[in-house]
Amino acid sequence: MTGKKKKEAAVENTREVKSLRPGSLAYVWRRISHDPGAMAGMIIIALIIILSILSPYIIKYDYSTMDLANKCAAPSWEHPFGCDEMGRDILVRVLYGARYTLSIGVLSTAMAIVIGVIIGAIAGYFGGIADTLLMRALDVIQAFPQMLMAMLLAAVFGTGLDKCILALGISGIAGYARMTRANILKIRNSEYIEASVSIKCSTPRIIWKHILPNSLSPLIVSAAMGIASSGLAASALSFIGLGIQAPKPEWGAMLSSARNYIRGNPHMVIFPGLFIMITVISFNLIGDALRDALDPKLKD
Repeated sequence: MTGKKKKEAAVENTREVKSLRPGSLAYVWRRISHDPGAMAGMIIIALIIILSILSPYIIKYDYSTMDLANKCAAPSWEHPFGCDEMGRDILVRVLYGARYTLSIGVLSTAMAIVIGVIIGAIAGYFGGIADTLLMRALDVIQAFPQMLMAMLLAAVFGTGLDKCILALGISGIAGYARMTRANILKIRNSEYIEASVSIKCSTPRIIWKHILPNSLSPLIVSAAMGIASSGLAASALSFIGLGIQAPKPEWGAMLSSARNYIRGNPHMVIFPGLFIMITVISFNLIGDALRDALDPKLKD
């Protein structure tokens, strides 16, 4: 009987999804809300964000408070994640460090998307010499691996939160620009675009109202994956000394400072690394669910 009810519930859910307009927010949310992986990812990200905001109020230790008596202390009831080489509570530092890693991931991805979409829209819609010049400029950028480009820009700009966001944002522009251009090339000769031109709609209006909304689905999916990649890259930059600097508790910087203690005190590396892994997996699960919800080839 239980199995029969579950089957009936699944059939009813499929009918509800099919009754919604494909591509609408209700349709996307309905599909995501019934994806266990996506919901788990969203809950984990929400918990990390909430705890990072509330950590100063729910934990009595400050992320910068040193206690040499607890130097490299193992996990305990008083310090669930243990302490680092300066006696600072790792739990507090990990939670506070989420502010830096997630902020860099979100803001650098947003910057790359905004600039990339503008460049890709101009190149894809107008074509000709504008397309050639912009694509050749992007070829020069993409001649370098993205992480290497980010390292180069970080070395030029210097260290710090804003400079790290700038370096990662610039290094990610080319990918979003090419994606936008490819999507626009597919739809710019569609009938509804020709109809808009025939009634003398302005070019900015055609791009903004008709072309971009119909080419955003791949960008949304890529953005979810991009946040995870940018957060991971931010940790990598901090690990090699080109990102957030100590004593600020960014996860990559925590790994860098703890690498010399990995044999005797592995907890100093395990917990920051675990949070990096969980965050990246969570965003990837959300991205996979968005891809399934927005890809017309995968619709029920």
